Amino acid sequence: MGGKTIIEKIFENHSKDKVQPGNFIWLDIDYRAARDFGGANVVQHLESNCRDHRIKDREKTFFTFDTCAPAKTIAYANNQHKCRLFARQEEIKVFDVDAGIGSHVAIEEGLIFPGTTAVSTDSHMNIVGAIGAFGQGMGDVDIAFVFKSGKTWFEVPQTIRINLEGKISYPTTIKDVTLKIVGTIGSKGALGKSMEYYGDIVDKLKLCERLTLSSMATEMAAIISFIPPSESFIRKLRSYTECDFEAVYADKNAKYAQEITIDIDGLKPQIALPPSPDNVKPVSAVLGKKIDSVFIGSCTNGRYCDMKIVANFLDGKTVAQGVMLRIVPATKKVYQKLLDHGDLEKLFNDGAIISNPGCGGCAQGQIGMTGEGEVQLSTSNRNFPGKQGAGDTYLVSPLIAAASAVKGEIALPE
Repeated sequence: MGGKTIIEKIFENHSKDKVQPGNFIWLDIDYRAARDFGGANVVQHLESNCRDHRIKDREKTFFTFDTCAPAKTIAYANNQHKCRLFARQEEIKVFDVDAGIGSHVAIEEGLIFPGTTAVSTDSHMNIVGAIGAFGQGMGDVDIAFVFKSGKTWFEVPQTIRINLEGKISYPTTIKDVTLKIVGTIGSKGALGKSMEYYGDIVDKLKLCERLTLSSMATEMAAIISFIPPSESFIRKLRSYTECDFEAVYADKNAKYAQEITIDIDGLKPQIALPPSPDNVKPVSAVLGKKIDSVFIGSCTNGRYCDMKIVANFLDGKTVAQGVMLRIVPATKKVYQKLLDHGDLEKLFNDGAIISNPGCGGCAQGQIGMTGEGEVQLSTSNRNFPGKQGAGDTYLVSPLIAAASAVKGEIALPE
């Protein structure tokens, strides 16, 4: 009998059904959340279809207001208010507009940890694969059902194994590796499949780097990408939660649908050109292109180590005239750490515009949008037309974003 992949093992631990690729199963969900985007619809479905007992396991059910934090329109304000009233009535915890990106907050608060299952109205909830948990973004009808029942159905996917060989060195970062992977596999190359990352570089990744690598599974049409937690990383995660847990690993004889090896030795900084995240080239191919704005943040690059890279590079330098540098920390805890270490003051003095925690540029309005003809560099995971405004968006690492903000054009750090 063949071994099991990570997703198959997590599913087996949360289902009474037979778990094998292609089977549809009922899955128990440990963490369920609705954002301010879609949250009001979840409430509407529950109020319209459930007279009582609307929530199963209140301690596992949450609202996270990160998409429009704070509300930029009356419609959004109404939606958030509707969710708050429902949360009060049903005694559900709300991570409000000051908390930050829901998936990141859930990890920091120890609500999601290795081996758990999580769903949300966030299309990048699968980012929790970074810590060896299963996560998935779902529509408001599905989330309402999970709020009510504590479970949902899934088709058990096949898994692709990704082997990363080699080492990277300055100025290349894990974001460049991530973009290289997306460019190699393509926007539909992992359609409907789970992914697992392996390699010496993978074992040494910090939390912020793991989140970057796992955050772009959606951009390859994958269900999720898992990074098996190392022993040192598990020790760090245990400091986040009082819950006892065992990390889940694939069997040595696990059956994979495909195995892909990507050589990252000598990889140079990468950039995703409009109009899609898989349109990836070396940064050197577009050096000197004038830019109008830079966004640093999102679930992909909104952690403290990302912001620290920018603060260190900008220290004593000035953002180029005519360039708007927007910075949005992922969570309140990241923001607090930036304050405690004096990094926010540095960024402010160097010309950055700093927002409260949240999704930032991806949310179309929390910290402004691009106008027609504008060119923006972004550390996020999507650059589809209209995603961050009417301009053209290029995806890069925080280091390339910082260097370009200073020079006023796409640049490599000197």
